[in-house]
Amino acid sequence: MLLDGKVALVTGASRGIGRAIAKEFASQGAKVALCARSVDALQAVADEIAAAGGCAQPFALDVSSADGVRAVVEAVTEHLGRLDILINNAGITRDGLIARMKDDAWEEVLNTNLRGAFYLTRAAAKIMMRQRCGKIVNISSVVGLTGNPGQANYAASKAGLIGMTRSVAKELGSRNIQVNAIAPGFIVTDMTDSLPEALKAKLLEQIPLGRLGQPEEIAKAALFLASDWSDYVTGQVLAVCGGLT
Repeated sequence: MLLDGKVALVTGASRGIGRAIAKEFASQGAKVALCARSVDALQAVADEIAAAGGCAQPFALDVSSADGVRAVVEAVTEHLGRLDILINNAGITRDGLIARMKDDAWEEVLNTNLRGAFYLTRAAAKIMMRQRCGKIVNISSVVGLTGNPGQANYAASKAGLIGMTRSVAKELGSRNIQVNAIAPGFIVTDMTDSLPEALKAKLLEQIPLGRLGQPEEIAKAALFLASDWSDYVTGQVLAVCGGLT
């Protein structure tokens, strides 16, 4: 039980990578605060975790709302007693070529993917500083390292997460708080399910391991960075991408 007695807050926990992380953490003894916009979807995840003997509680959250983030973090600490781990996973895409990208497409992606992580990190850091311990893991993307045509907004948000990770790691290191990022490659999620088969085949040619990743493989990396095993790791970006980058 690598996370026995810990409290973890996971955003975007209703599906995909966030759901896999929440289930992995609960299986390792953590009490998990499940956060996403849809309470119904979160409750389904909470029920799965409970059926497996774990502990999870859903919290409706729009990460782009500073007031909403503040209220949920307060509620989590009130109901679960503390906050040891923050996983900034919530993310959206609004793809399009830069010459035709609308302002809304830029702002929505940056507000959710980057501004939301800032709000949560700021709120969690205050608690973790008082505790003099904590783990923050930001789910970035290989696109934040390499760029990708048609995803200037998404790449900018994920590259911003990496810069924030490295800066906050330096700020909080003296308080025994480790801050790291994971850069997933192409993972089997709703986002990749919608890709045309021809594009998927082209992607597979670029991945040395010859396959897409599974959400559970990102969850295992998050477990390492959230556990005591990574106490001397901070400010790092772990690419889990099958060798893509």
